[in-house]
Parts: sequence; C-alpha cells; structure tokens
Amino acid sequence: MSMTRRAFLERLSAVGGTTLMLMGLEAFGMGIASAQTAPPPLQGGGAGKKVIILGAGVAGLTSAYELGKAGYDVTVIEARAFAGGRSQTARKGFQLTELGGETQTCNFDEGQYINHGPWRIPFHHRSTLHYIKEFGVEVELFNNDNDNSFMYFTKGSGPLANKPIRKREVAADMRGHTADIFAKLAQNGALDKQMDAADREQFLAYLSAEGYLKGDAHDYHGAEGRGWITKPGAGLVAGEEAPIYKLGDVLHSEAWKVLSSITDWDQQRTMFQPKGGMYMLPMGFVTKGGVGEKIVYSTVVEKIRQNAKGVEISVVNGEGKRSTVKGDYCICTIPLSVLKSIDTGFSAPFKAAMDGCAYAPVGKIGLQMKRRFWEEDHWIYGGHVYTDNSEIGSISLPSTNWLGKKGTLLGYYQFMGDAAKVSALSPADRAKFAVDFGQKVFPAYAESFETAFSVAWHRVQYNLGGWGMWSDEARARDYPVLLQPQGRVYLAGEHLSHIGGWQAGGIESAWMQIDALHKRASAAA
Repeated sequence: MSMTRRAFLERLSAVGGTTLMLMGLEAFGMGIASAQTAPPPLQGGGAGKKVIILGAGVAGLTSAYELGKAGYDVTVIEARAFAGGRSQTARKGFQLTELGGETQTCNFDEGQYINHGPWRIPFHHRSTLHYIKEFGVEVELFNNDNDNSFMYFTKGSGPLANKPIRKREVAADMRGHTADIFAKLAQNGALDKQMDAADREQFLAYLSAEGYLKGDAHDYHGAEGRGWITKPGAGLVAGEEAPIYKLGDVLHSEAWKVLSSITDWDQQRTMFQPKGGMYMLPMGFVTKGGVGEKIVYSTVVEKIRQNAKGVEISVVNGEGKRSTVKGDYCICTIPLSVLKSIDTGFSAPFKAAMDGCAYAPVGKIGLQMKRRFWEEDHWIYGGHVYTDNSEIGSISLPSTNWLGKKGTLLGYYQFMGDAAKVSALSPADRAKFAVDFGQKVFPAYAESFETAFSVAWHRVQYNLGGWGMWSDEARARDYPVLLQPQGRVYLAGEHLSHIGGWQAGGIESAWMQIDALHKRASAAA
C-alpha cells in the first residue's frame, strides 16, 4: 500500500496492528517529499491540438490549466456538478449521497465547514503551494501537533489508562525518566565501550538538557513545561507544578506510542490550510485560472476508444443524453477504482496493471459544536486528540476562527476495516458514535454538539476509496506500466505518484504526463 496519509500513519504506525505490520512502512510511501516546485515549460505551443481531460480533480484541473496556457484546445469531462474531485469542503447546503445511503445535506452554520477530503498542506509540497500562490489563495497555519492536547488510551493498563492525559505530561516524563536512566548508566561506566570520557561529559550534558535532569546525580523530578496544579500568578501565587507520572505507569498506559507520531517528513508540526476550506484551491483553477469555462459538468464517461488519429469519449449527461467527445489525446485522472468499471478498450496487460492498485476505505466526520470548549475549558488550540481506538482514529481540533463562539472539529478519521464498519451506520448513528467517544475525553462534548456531516470515501460513487494503495510487488510490476500511455491516453492522479493520498501527488503526476504528451504532440507536428 503506497499511502502517505495523515492520521493513518500517526495512529497505526504508533499503535501497531496487523494491517500496518504486514504492509510495512515503505509501502506507505513515508518520508516522500514533493519532488517538483513548478510545472514543466511547454515550449512550442499546442495550437490546433485538442486534449480531452477526464476528471476535474486537482490532477485534471492542473492538466487543463497548463495545457490551456500552452495553446491546446482543452475539454474537461466531470461526473459531478462541481470541480475539485476529493478536494471538497462541506459547508451549509453541500450535499452528498453515498452508494446505498441517504442524501446528507450539510446544516452547519454560515462560516462553519469541514474538509472531508484533503485538509492540510506540508510546507515542502511545493507543487501544491505553487498554485496556492499563483491563484492568490489565502492560507493560514494548520496546527498539526499540540503538546497541550489529550491522549486517551483504552488498551493499556494502570492509573493512566482510560482517562484523558496531556501529551506534554507524557512526553516530559518519558524523556525525563529515559534520560535519568541513561545518565546513571553513563556515570556508572556502563557505556564506556560506546564513548570516551570527553564524549561521556557531552552526553551527560545533553541528557540533562533533554530530560530536565537536576544536580550532579542527574535526577528527573519533573519539568516546568509539563504542567501545573496551580499556575503562577500575581502576588504570592508562585504556582505548584503537577507531580510526575511514574515510568511504569506511563509505559503500561501505552500512551507513549504516539510521541513519535509527528516525525515523518510529511507530518510537520505546522502546516498550511486555505482559509475557508480546501475547496478554495480547486476554485482557484476554476475562477482565476479560467478552467471553469472548459469543464462539462454532470457528465459521466461510458466508453473510451482510440485509433491512430485520435480518441473518442462516449459520455452521458445528467439528463440521460448520450454524445461523443473527440480529441487528439486524452488525460484520464479518473481513480482506478472507478476506471476499472468503464469500457476503456485498453489492452489486457494494461487492465491487469490497473488491478494492482487497491483503494483505501476512509471515513471522516465533522461535528459542529455550539461552543469551543476545547479552547475555553482546556486551553487546546488546534492539534489532535490521540487515541488507540482505531474506529475513531483521532479527533482533530480546528486551526481556524480562534477564540470564536462555535467551531467544527473532526470527530473521527478512520481507515480500512474500521472505516468500512463505521460506514455501515446511518449518518445519525455515525454522529452518535463519534459524540459518545468524544464525551469520554471532553465533559462538554455531548451537550455542545449541534450537527454533523460525514463521508465514507469508499462509498462515494466517483471515488470508491480515499486514495490508491500499492503493495511493494505491484509498485514494481504494475505501477511502471500505468506511467506509460495506453495509445493516446495518459493516466494521471495521486495514485500514479509516490506522494499517494496528497494533492501534490495528483499535481506532479499531471505535470509529468502533460510534459510527455506535449513532447509527443510537438514531435508529431
């Protein structure tokens, strides 16, 4: 599975589980950064050549925008009534009907929203930020980690299990106790084979700083930053530091498993998000980029055919009217999970390669709260609440509208079998499930809840999954096949990148394919 997705890595890589252990970290594409910073220069112009683009997600929008600038006649076929693909933002009036499910209409207040698709942008995804800047999309910081937030672990034991505890307390105590042990080992000569006297002196100095150790004995007695019972104040209020947790209690709680969750290259502590929702990025392409006038909405691809002279795409619009769109070339950004069911006319080996990519079941839910209790009662501003309940994954607190009255948080973010299980619930029951768990962490959760909006991406008709996944074997055997054109049809999307599940993967895949198409078209001119 080649997925570099968010809380999946945060949660599953931290707490383990058979799915993750079998697939291996490399299979998730961990640590893969954006490799390009700007689109390829399309020299020579595309005047007189027509390209049909299937799908108006970020890969399709990128293709249309760049090819249009180079003079190509571009038509984008989109099955939905709006652009963006999975880059969606649910706000008041937004509707979603899952396969086999009821239609949800988002009832959030004006100004409230949830990014139920992509929701954050690492600083090194320069390709995504290229278009953020080009279209003047206003961004704000996304707080991807918060030491003041809670952990809630149920599978451990001892006095710290089944209760919300601050991440900063666990982090400080694990660092302190560990540094204390290593300092005493170094002082007693147990590390003499690993270091000389000069190294040992510097190592002890490091441990003292890293673990807040005090005195010549290098003992850990706590740290100011881990928290207070009584906070320092005016007059004679000096404050009282909270007592440290015993090492054994922290270990057996298993909360330490998430302390390394923000260490992957794509999981930076501080990231970006567009103000008003991630949908602002595709809207940049549609409005300021001029791609909107090239999109044919509510039109479904039924068949793809091609010959030595061009391609023909058979489509049906929302009124049931069938027609054929003709062009010289085609860039297909339809997810492979959906493309497999379309009559493409592709060769048997190419179809077999498409079967090598599976798609992740993914579920998210946005919960609108009538007051921001996480800020008002607990002084938590953004970040995530970590838990070992894989059906919840994590609760994420908004990084926008600080100190406002209301707020919309991410009530769960789950994957694979857990996502499939929860997606079988009705939207109302999904909300109840999320609220019931959140109540265990925050006393004001249930009384503050107002309305919800959820998505199960594996049940969304034109996606059938959150993102593409490759096993190591399929990545080596099938992935290279799909990078090559099938006649005059080029595939693009996050599934054809090593940045799976991120918008940068779709953008850079599109850059690669439009460059290849342009070189071919120019040579044939």
